[in-house]
Amino acid sequence: MSAILLIHGPNLNRLGARDNKHYGERSLSDIEAGVRESAKKLGYDIKTFQSNHEGALIDFLQKEAPKASGIIINPGALTHYSYALHDALVDSRLPCVEVHLSDIGSREPWRRNSVTAPACISQISGKKESGYLEAVEILHKHLVK
Repeated sequence: MSAILLIHGPNLNRLGARDNKHYGERSLSDIEAGVRESAKKLGYDIKTFQSNHEGALIDFLQKEAPKASGIIINPGALTHYSYALHDALVDSRLPCVEVHLSDIGSREPWRRNSVTAPACISQISGKKESGYLEAVEILHKHLVK
């Protein structure tokens, strides 16, 4: 089975306890279980990782990307300023989908720009946990071309 990396950035470990209006009511482990189930039906294993530290996310990408087929990432606030994370995604040479639970385009002005999205084949925003399931489908379609 091919592996997809499912990566979560800062504060996403607090899902379920954060602002439910923006982030939904499901916990991170609930979201990961849903993604795992959806991906398994398409023949993929999911390898998950969450960190509040930019360097840890980059270390995980560098270590695990050579063994993976694709990436789903919610960089959290790193979306808006982490050129280092952008570069790690590009260096992975894997198709990547950026996911945001909230609609970053309708929030504070500083949240509207993503420096990581240009390293991705798609960005999904504002669909809560269903955005992650859509990301699995997008990666699958890209990988079976």
